[in-house]
Amino acid sequence: MAVQVIRYQRSGSQASHEPQWGVVFGDKLAPLADSFATTGEFVQHGLQAAMAVTEREATLALSGLTLLSPVTSNQQFMCQGINYPSHIRESGLDPDNLPFNCIFTKASSCISGPFDDVIRPRHVKLLDYEIELGLVLKKDLLSEVDVPADKLHDYLAGVTIVNDVSARDVQLPQGQFYKGKSYRTFGPVGPYLLLLEPEEWQRVSALRMTLEVNGQVRQQDVCGSMVNQPQTTLTELSGLQNLYAGDLIATGTPAGCAAQSPGKLAMLAAKVLLSDAQKWRIFIKGGMKNPGYLQPNDVMTLSIRTDDGALDLGTQRTRVVAQA
Repeated sequence: MAVQVIRYQRSGSQASHEPQWGVVFGDKLAPLADSFATTGEFVQHGLQAAMAVTEREATLALSGLTLLSPVTSNQQFMCQGINYPSHIRESGLDPDNLPFNCIFTKASSCISGPFDDVIRPRHVKLLDYEIELGLVLKKDLLSEVDVPADKLHDYLAGVTIVNDVSARDVQLPQGQFYKGKSYRTFGPVGPYLLLLEPEEWQRVSALRMTLEVNGQVRQQDVCGSMVNQPQTTLTELSGLQNLYAGDLIATGTPAGCAAQSPGKLAMLAAKVLLSDAQKWRIFIKGGMKNPGYLQPNDVMTLSIRTDDGALDLGTQRTRVVAQA
């Protein structure tokens, strides 16, 4: 059975108190005896203990805890772009004519907790959201491997919720995914790191992602809609770079983002008639009239779970605040 793990601090604890790990049972938590400084240490040395915990050991009320990101900021934060057909279409592209897996990174310093505020930088006007399924590595991959679909449990420890927050007025005009997506707090993760049994990895495709802004559903799709499935991405990444236990891979988002393609005809006309500077000035001016972009005090609520509730990654809730 899947195990819901959190990383937490007791509410009101001093910064010198080390975060702890525990297993959730309803509204209670069973704390793990050992401490793990990083997600990598936890997945390498704490998985068996977490899987063995029983409900009788749940002695702490969740209401008295501050939940932290289950992925620590020392880990690599890798991402897939345009990995859902619906989002590919709303980006003005053809999902049948996209022969590559789009990979980029976010700064690990952007990782924040599942209930922390998202801070909109003073110069950013077009702030967007992207719900994504996060994969957490179980072990180091230091050479190329061919990952079979039925062996994901050998390479992955669990899954978590990721919000790939994006400053579109930086990312798109400058053509820089890293800059536009890496501001501090632009990577809320959690609340749960859901540890899966080997057979449960076959149900990842049934996980339903839902993102709401102020109670209005903006994004919803099942993870089975991914173009490049986890085993494909793990195989490709292992041939490209070193991966380490605890690293995070965000697997792309479905349609429903605030940013939308203006359409092929408008894009062609802009390319022919306008300079790049003029084109992006019009884009930003038009975007500022789009009510879909996030504003201070907007609340984002994200959930990922199967329809039967057997696999549940919890609910992430964050509020947008303006940089002071």
